[in-house]
Amino acid sequence: MSDNKPEMTLRDGNLKATIWKNEGDKGAYFTTTLARTYTDERGGFHDTNSFSGTDLLRLSELARKAYGAEKDLRAEFAREGKSERRDERTPSESRRDEPRQQSGRQPSQDRPQARGQRQRGTRMEPRR
Repeated sequence: MSDNKPEMTLRDGNLKATIWKNEGDKGAYFTTTLARTYTDERGGFHDTNSFSGTDLLRLSELARKAYGAEKDLRAEFAREGKSERRDERTPSESRRDEPRQQSGRQPSQDRPQARGQRQRGTRMEPRR
């Protein structure tokens, strides 16, 4: 029997997000699995990774909470010195801190004109 136990499990009814701690070359990192628990005809519990349309909104909120919990766990392990990774930010978090590069285009060129409107100067005004 494996002694690999989850760091944390978050639940919303029959949905769950399980956060696992893993060890890699650069230290500890975390992964999250999302599942829906159901019972079979004999009353046994099982997990599936298939979700109905009505589960999706609840699942997205659960994933958001799991992201926050995983972020807190990364910070906790970094404070305790349990992780040797120098930068545990995700690529999107790293990019978020970098200054944005200008594309050289005018702002009005970045988005299409709304239907029934035309560009005059730098503001969008309704057609007359």
